Amino acid sequence: MKLHVGCAMWSYAAWQGRYLPQPLASRESLHAYATWCNAVEGNTTFYATPALDTVRSWAAQTEPDFRLVLKLPKAITHEHRLADVADPLRSFLAAIEPLGPRAHALWIQLPPSFSPADLGALSGFLRRLPREHRYAVEVRHRAFFADPRWEQQLESVLGAVGAEWVPFDTTVLFGSPPVSDIEREAWRNKPRVPRRTRALTSHPIVRYIGRDDPARTAAGWQDWADVVAGWLREGRSPTVFIHTPDNVEALELARRFHDDVRARMPEIEPLPEPVPAGPPTLF
Repeated sequence: MKLHVGCAMWSYAAWQGRYLPQPLASRESLHAYATWCNAVEGNTTFYATPALDTVRSWAAQTEPDFRLVLKLPKAITHEHRLADVADPLRSFLAAIEPLGPRAHALWIQLPPSFSPADLGALSGFLRRLPREHRYAVEVRHRAFFADPRWEQQLESVLGAVGAEWVPFDTTVLFGSPPVSDIEREAWRNKPRVPRRTRALTSHPIVRYIGRDDPARTAAGWQDWADVVAGWLREGRSPTVFIHTPDNVEALELARRFHDDVRARMPEIEPLPEPVPAGPPTLF
């Protein structure tokens, strides 16, 4: 039994020399990251469809069971709002083909203005997608969380095509006032929505953001550790991403979350030993 955990990126300057080797070539960064975590959010694909050689490099640096949850380009989700996007979608799907099973799910993150009035556009878009991929949708409009009618309608749209609803749990972030500039920035930019723990499919995906205090972050995810352990007992295969406002300790925290779930379910496979951050010493 395996639990997949990861972070919002695989390359971060603050990690080099602390968790990952320093220096670290860009074409080796995902391989080094993959010794710490077995999943990662593909946020870079939101800004541009990657070159085929870049994607081949991602595949070469990871094992087939490594999970990339790839965000659809903003041209599809934000600029065209899922309408008339056959060409950019075709280009994106062709670009990620070398990943094979590593492309665990295609992540459709919708803008905060995407409201219940747009559910018809989402339904039509999802029904036109090729069936060989798994899909996961993240909404940020508060009506989907505040009104049970819209929550049920969104679940119906997703359920019709076997897509997952991705919760972004920001409740710990907003649980008390920020104490640093970067936490204040997170307060401005992250969605303030209720926690959602209902899985629709056999492959739920969770995004969790805590605080830059590791103890507060870990205390805040204990309910999630219970939920994820329950999903595993049900035969589901979850993926959990751990964020903090500065993400400096996110690699270590992702492994700590994995440990907390393993404490509830010792049969979960351990994560691999991380690559050393520096050369071995004699003493």
